[in-house]
Amino acid sequence: MHGQAAQRKRVLHVDDHPIVCKAVAELLELEPDLTACAPAHDAASALESIQRLRPDIAIVDISLPGTSGLELVKELRTRCPELPVLVFSTHDESLYAERALQAGARGYLMKEAPPEELVAALRRIMGGQVYLSDRMTQAMLGKVSRGEAAQPVASPTDRLTPRELEVFRLIGQGLTTRQVAAQLALSPKTIEGYCAKIKEKLGLHHSVQLQQRAALWVKGVPLDEPGNAPPG
Repeated sequence: MHGQAAQRKRVLHVDDHPIVCKAVAELLELEPDLTACAPAHDAASALESIQRLRPDIAIVDISLPGTSGLELVKELRTRCPELPVLVFSTHDESLYAERALQAGARGYLMKEAPPEELVAALRRIMGGQVYLSDRMTQAMLGKVSRGEAAQPVASPTDRLTPRELEVFRLIGQGLTTRQVAAQLALSPKTIEGYCAKIKEKLGLHHSVQLQQRAALWVKGVPLDEPGNAPPG
């Protein structure tokens, strides 16, 4: 029994929701080949835990206080290139999965997926493969077959950093600057700075335009190139 326990793969879960972390840990402990490390709740504690615990794989949420999950994935790719990462998030995979893979993740799974799919994703990634839902896999294969994967940046939002994209998403959901700041554990002034950069990158001229474009993007409406922004 001791030998079997020693062979269980250690999973570090990075998520700022304790209930989610507890549920995932309980799920993993039911598996003979997986075990949960103590969870980390932000990027800084995740990096410290990885150094101390040496997990075999990490599960990372996108929305974290301070440094975003995608920024953490990029950091892990630099610091721990051998550590496979699964992004596990409530955010729509059609908006974030490809960006997560570009950041260095080996898979993307939405939290609405059944528990057994999370376990399957972890095993596949630790086996050296990439994991996406069937729907997302078909969407990406469709892009390849149409030749889109070989083209340069296809969407204006690709110019945004992970944190800017997260701010853009929250604005699109109708949150005010102060509400976005509270959710991301940042100051309103910092959020205003992100908004200014987003407007510059997307060719938007004022906050109302930013709110309109963000709301459309959240609904899945592709953004035009900056020069085609409607007059406001």
